[in-house]
Amino acid sequence: MSKTMNPDACLALLKKGLVIPAHPLALNKYGKFDENSQRAITRYYCDAGAGGVAVAVHSTQFEIRDPKFDLHKPVLELAQETVSERESDNHPILKIAGVIGKTEQALKEAQLASDLGYDIILVSLGGLREESNDYLINHLKKLSEVLPIMGFYLQPAVGGIILDYNFWRRAVELNNLIAIKIAAFNRYQTLDVIRAVVESGRSDSIALYTGNDDNIIFDLLGEFNFNDESDNSRIRFSGGLLGHWAFWTSKAVEQLETLKKMHDNKALMDSSFISLATQITDANSAVFDASNSFAGCIPGINEILRRQGLMQTNRTLNEKEKLSKGQSENIDRVYLAYAELNDDDFVKMNLDNWFA
Repeated sequence: MSKTMNPDACLALLKKGLVIPAHPLALNKYGKFDENSQRAITRYYCDAGAGGVAVAVHSTQFEIRDPKFDLHKPVLELAQETVSERESDNHPILKIAGVIGKTEQALKEAQLASDLGYDIILVSLGGLREESNDYLINHLKKLSEVLPIMGFYLQPAVGGIILDYNFWRRAVELNNLIAIKIAAFNRYQTLDVIRAVVESGRSDSIALYTGNDDNIIFDLLGEFNFNDESDNSRIRFSGGLLGHWAFWTSKAVEQLETLKKMHDNKALMDSSFISLATQITDANSAVFDASNSFAGCIPGINEILRRQGLMQTNRTLNEKEKLSKGQSENIDRVYLAYAELNDDDFVKMNLDNWFA
C-alpha cells in the first residue's frame, strides 16, 4: 500500500493542474462487480496521464454502500492497489475518495479512506439538505481532521443542494480544505464559490477544480477577479474532476496541457477553443442525457467505455437506471460529428495490456 501524501504535497500537485476522472463502476452482464474491467479502467486513466482518480463518487454509484451489494471497501481497495502499481516518485497520482452521509457515516467513510491510503476526501453534502450552514461547516471541520478535504458543489439535478455564498465564505476558512470541485452547472453559483475563495485571501491555499461538465473549456480558460488588480484577487481553475473525463481521458489530458501552456505563455485565446468548448458541451449533453434531466448520466459514461471494450455492459446497480430513449442514437451522433474528441485508437492499442 502506498503512503498517503501530506496536505502540502497534495495541494502542490493540485495547483499544477490535473485531469481527475470520476471513476465509474464496471459490472458484468449479470450485474455483478467486474474486477478485471474495473482494474483495466483504472490502468487506462493512469496510462492516459490522469493526475488523480476519484472513487466512490457519483459516477461510481452511491449504491456501492448498500449492504445488499457491499462494494464500498472492495472498490476503494482495488482502485488504490491499481493506482499504486502505476505511480512512482516521479509520477504521483492522487487518490481521492468520495464521502457522503451525515457526520457519523461520513467520518467512518473518511477513516476507511485514510486506512486504505487515500490522499483526499471529496465531501458530498447532497444528503444533508435539511441541515443548517452551522451543521455543514462543523461536518466539514470534523472530516478535515481525518484527511484533507475537497469541497464539492454538486448541482441539484443529480442530488446536490444549493450552497450559498455565506456557506462557502465560512468553509474556505477551514485550513485543511485544500480544493473545491465546482459542479453547480450554474454560473451565478460558480461565481459564489470563486468569490468566497478570493475574498478569504486563501487563493494560494485552495485549488479550484471544475466539475461543470457543461462548461469545461471556458472554466479552464478563464481568469477570475473581483474589481481588484492585485495578484491576490486573481484565480483560475487548476484542472477538473469530471465525469466527462471518465472517458476519452487521454484527449482530456492533451486539452488541459494545451490550455496550461497557453496560460504560461500568456497567449491570446485562439477562436478554436470556442469551437472545442462547444463540441465538448454538445458531446457531454448526449453522454450525460441532459435532455432527460441527466437520467441516463451514469449509463451514458458506461456506454462509451463499453464501446471501447473497457466494460462488458453499461449496466448499473440500480436496474431502473438505463440509457434513455434515443440516448444511444444521440451518442452515435456526437461520435460521428466530433471524431477527434475520442481516444479509441489509444484504448485499442493498450487494451490487452490493461486486461493482462
